[in-house]
Amino acid sequence: MTVNELKEEFIKIYRSNIQREGSEKLLEYLLSSKSDFFTAPASTRYHGAYEGGLCEHSMNVYHCLCSYLERERVKNEYGLEYSAETIAIVALLHDVCKVNLYKTSKRNKKDETGKWVEVPFFEYNDTLPYGHGEKSVYIISGFMRLSREEAMAIRWHMGFSGEENVNTIGKALEMYPLALAANIADMEATFYIEGKG
Repeated sequence: MTVNELKEEFIKIYRSNIQREGSEKLLEYLLSSKSDFFTAPASTRYHGAYEGGLCEHSMNVYHCLCSYLERERVKNEYGLEYSAETIAIVALLHDVCKVNLYKTSKRNKKDETGKWVEVPFFEYNDTLPYGHGEKSVYIISGFMRLSREEAMAIRWHMGFSGEENVNTIGKALEMYPLALAANIADMEATFYIEGKG
């Protein structure tokens, strides 16, 4: 899909599922010139390290989370059931912390003939060093209220791949099953759909 097609699909899913007070203001921000959400990469060199990668990753996580929650075992044995709004909020907005995080720069690199050429690359430039998942919760909360489970799912969507205390992560994943589901969806999108960690 093109960057514009991904943007259109994101907006369609967002607007058809998220009606919470403040949600339209958040979407306006994401669409504004103050945000690069729809053109930003998802990382500097790993998954989604290209224009539109962040939006594409968010869409992939949304589809993975929907699929995970539709599994018979997840519904019947684990009893996990969430509203379409909660699923959309957690999946589509889990990485909103990456808005305006990467800047395009240039560096020299040898081409296939051994000649030095200038090439673009994404540089990490965090102007709001508030963490990862917690930064997404902070940004979203400036526009709309999150339930505790939504906040925990967004905060801990990185699971054990982050740098936090493993006891705290384990407790959060145990107490808030949506956090584990979001982590599974994020890892599936990152490693299997997008191909790199």
